Order: sequence, then structure tokens, then C-alpha cells
Amino acid sequence: MFVVSVAMLLSLYRLLRGPTVPDRILALDTLSVTAIAELMLLGMYIKSSIYFEAALVIAMLGFGSTVVLSKYVMRRDIVE
Repeated sequence: MFVVSVAMLLSLYRLLRGPTVPDRILALDTLSVTAIAELMLLGMYIKSSIYFEAALVIAMLGFGSTVVLSKYVMRRDIVE
């Protein structure tokens, strides 16, 4: 769990200090994936299913936000 936490901190650093917008979008996606991994590990450690459900919600929100932000960067418009 320590390694995943370090990966989350590095992704957060890239999200805040990223030189370009695509770098920040990629960092946000990486941060959501590592948060999912951290919740899954925590759920296995504590033996509670609520963490798996939270990881599922973060996965859905993370995918949606990555798609919307990428579309906005490409076209400067979200709604077609």
C-alpha cells in the first residue's frame, strides 16, 4: 500500500505542476487508477465490501472525467 500511496503523490504532483493540459489530464487519470488500487487493497486488508463499491464509483467517474476533459481539449466544446 505504501508504493501505491507514493504513486498517488507523484500523480498529484504532476496534476498540480504539469506543464501542459494533456499532462494534467493524464495525471488525473493515473490518480484515479491508483486511488482505485488503494481502495481495493484497503478493502482486502479490512475485509469490507464497501471499499470495492467506492472503487467502482471512482472508476466510473474517472473514466467519464477523462473522456470529457479530453474531448474539451481536442475540440474546445463538450456538447456536439
